[in-house]
Amino acid sequence: MALQGHIQELSDKHKKLEERIHDEMARPDWDETRVAALKKEKLRIKDELERLRSSVH
Repeated sequence: MALQGHIQELSDKHKKLEERIHDEMARPDWDETRVAALKKEKLRIKDELERLRSSVH
């Protein structure tokens, strides 16, 4: 099913963003602006995932 594939792709992107945020914040000189942008993108993906998952049920 194409929708399930899209949901899985977004889930993977969400997880990778979480890892990137964690990695960035682990650096001693981490960039607040960069982390904020990553968190914003992660939230956008989360909202899209919730919308898609609710349309499946």
